[in-house]
This record gives sequence, structure tokens and C-alpha cells, in this order.
Amino acid sequence: MTSTDSAAAATSDIRAGRLDAAQYSHNFCDAHPLMTLAEARIEADRCYYCFEAPCQTACPTGIDVPSFIQRIADNNIRGSAHAILSANPLGGMCARVCPTEVLCEQACVRNTNEDKPVEIGQLQRYATDAYMANPGAPMFTRAKASGRKVAVVGAGPAGLACAHGLARQGHDVVVFDANAKAGGLNEYGLATYKTVDDFAQKEVEWLLSIGGIDIRSRYALGRDISLEQLVQEHDAVFLGLGLAGVNDIGIAEPDASGVRNAVEFIAELRQARDYATVPVGRRVVVIGGGMTAVDAAVQSKKLGAEQVTIVYRRGAESMSASGHEQDWARTNGVTIRHWAAPREVLATGAKVTGMRFAATALKDGKLVETGETFDLQADTVLKAIGQSFVAQPLGALVELQGGRITTDAEGQTSHPRIWAGGDCRVGGRDLTVEAVEHGKRAALAIHAALSA
Repeated sequence: MTSTDSAAAATSDIRAGRLDAAQYSHNFCDAHPLMTLAEARIEADRCYYCFEAPCQTACPTGIDVPSFIQRIADNNIRGSAHAILSANPLGGMCARVCPTEVLCEQACVRNTNEDKPVEIGQLQRYATDAYMANPGAPMFTRAKASGRKVAVVGAGPAGLACAHGLARQGHDVVVFDANAKAGGLNEYGLATYKTVDDFAQKEVEWLLSIGGIDIRSRYALGRDISLEQLVQEHDAVFLGLGLAGVNDIGIAEPDASGVRNAVEFIAELRQARDYATVPVGRRVVVIGGGMTAVDAAVQSKKLGAEQVTIVYRRGAESMSASGHEQDWARTNGVTIRHWAAPREVLATGAKVTGMRFAATALKDGKLVETGETFDLQADTVLKAIGQSFVAQPLGALVELQGGRITTDAEGQTSHPRIWAGGDCRVGGRDLTVEAVEHGKRAALAIHAALSA
């Protein structure tokens, strides 16, 4: 073995089982434990129950926030859950992952006098979790069968919301999804500590309990079925395809172990039955500035990585991860370095040993490299610089703009029988709650079209 190979071997330390069982259990417990009834009612009493409440306006799905909070205060938990789920059928998951600090809670009038909003997200989770733990009679029922059949492609938040809305109107819905489980990013793309106890699947099971929805797993558009075929065999089609492509870091990547996509790492951890089986490096570098970067970095630390660094090419204010998420990363021992762009993946033999970065700055409003460079040791590099829409399976049936599907406000594409929503649609903001709203609106538009 040469001296350089010895150095690589010393640097590279990717392995599973870094921690004992008790540490894994502690690290991957619920990041924000559920409120007790007493805590929920005390917090609910802080709400002013505003008329034309700004928090409701700030919610992409238009949940009547004062109403559901008032019902918690009155101990009417089912009524509270009904107010939430009527507007957002995935309200339980959105309560866990929605950036409430920049949506409804930022709009809360309590901020004016106290600088502390009502904890709307936690209250929403309390109501939905309490209801799902003891649902009782069905909350929603199907209308009389319409005899119409709609195809939904993608079992993520947009597709599931659309399917549920159509099923409520009496239409039969077939949902095609490439994965083994329904849920999309809720199942495969979120940090494990945000959705414990298999909540994503419990929510899917509740949503499907309305009936009339057939999930067909491991069906990929363009591989197992074509869009033309779906249009021919169904009265309408909804596309909730999400973003299947992963952006490159823009530099050459050596054929060496240790470089991988952050979304794959997160999915592996979410599907692991035993966290001790998921390998992680001793020194991890995450490239990116969004929620995926934070989730990948924090989970690397929770798996036992000693040193985890997020590197982002601009300043903190430009990161798509919220300030709350950035603080969460730091609280969990992650270092965030700004103003640096990837220049080179360092490797010896078949093993990654680090990353070289170029310092960046703004000059005349443009991001430029300053000429300075620095190296970070790493045996694992996780790429989290965004995802892209893969349009190839669509053929020429719908128009695209900027690489995504063009729609009107209700989600209808250039094809009169095809609708689309979520991240695959032009203007999508990579928000679960917005994808739900797209699916909900499209369901109403499809129902109107089929009823005309």
C-alpha cells in the first residue's frame, strides 16, 4: 500500500452501527413531541380568533385556523380535525413539515404585541393526531357513483389530495406510482425524526379509507404506461409527478465511493427498519442550502458522524432552508459555511478524501469566485443542490415552460383532459402544503369538467 493509499484509508471511514441501540432510539425520536391536552388548550386560549384572520390567508390551503383552534379550546377535537382536514386532507403531515414560521405563524397578530405567535402548527398536529388515534365514524363519505374514471400519476401530496377530492365527488380514481409505497416525499423525502411511528402510511391509509381509490404501485410513466394510454382509458388525468431528477454539482465527479445524492440517503434512512444498518461517514460534507441539505446533514450527525458541514455558495439569507431550519442544524452540531462553491472532489484511489471549494462573493450583483480556495476533509459528500423535472415521459401532449408543466390557475394543462400540480407545475414552490392545494383545486376543476 502506498503512502497516499494509506492516507485515504485513514480518512475514509464509512460504516454502519456507529452508535448503540439506545443512542439511535434517542436521536431519532420525535423532534417535536405532541402536545398534551392541557398544553393544547392553554395554547388555544392565546388565539384572538381574528375576523378575516391573517393566519388563514397565509395558509396555502386556506384552513380556517381560528375555527379549528376554538374547537380545541372547547375540547371538540373531532370538530377541530374536521375543520383542518376539510381544507387539507394531509393536514397531519403538513402540521409536521410545513414551514409555519414563515406562513401562518408569521402572520399571527400575536407577533405584534408579544413577538411570539400562537403555535398553530403544533395545535394542528394535536387535533389531527388525536382524531386519527380514535377516528370513529368516517369523517368524509363518497357521493353517489358518477361512473367516471380518473387517472392520477404520482402518489405524493398533490396526487393524493387530488384523488381524495375526486373520490369524495363519487369518481373512481386509479393512482399510478413508481415507488413501492404511496406517499411520495412524505414517505421517502422527509427526515425520519419529523415523521415517526410510520405516520406517512397511517395518513395514506386514512385517506384511502373513503373508498374509490385504487393505488397501483411500481408503475412508472413512460416505462410501464404511457400518458397517451391514460388519456385514452380515463375521463381525465392528473399529473403529480414531482421532481425526479437530481441536479449535478457542476464539476467532474470521480468514480469513487462516498459521493451520493442526499435524496437517496434520506430515502434509505426512511425505509430502514434498523437505523444501525445505515452507513455514514465520519466526516460528511453536504453541498446545498435547502431543506434537503439540512435533513441530510442533521441525520448524518444523528447516525454518528463526527463532523458534518453544509456548504452553500451564497449567504444565509439566500438559503431556501428557513432560519428555523438553519438554527436546527446548528443545534444538532452541524457547521454551515457560506460563500463557497464546489471546485473539486478530492479522492485517492476509489475513495473520497475531501472537497475543494472556491470562495465566492457578490460583485455588481453577480456571484463570482474570489480566487481563494480551501479544502474540507470528507469521506462522504452528499449532493443537495436541488431537483429537476423529468419531462421525457410526457411526450408532446402538454406544453412546458422553463422545464415544467404549464397550467392555468386550476391546474389544467394545454391538453383539455390533463391537469397537473405540485412541483412539476410551473411556479411550484417545493412546499408540501402547496402541492396539496394544487391537488385539491385540480380535483374541483376536474369534477366541474366531468359534470358539465
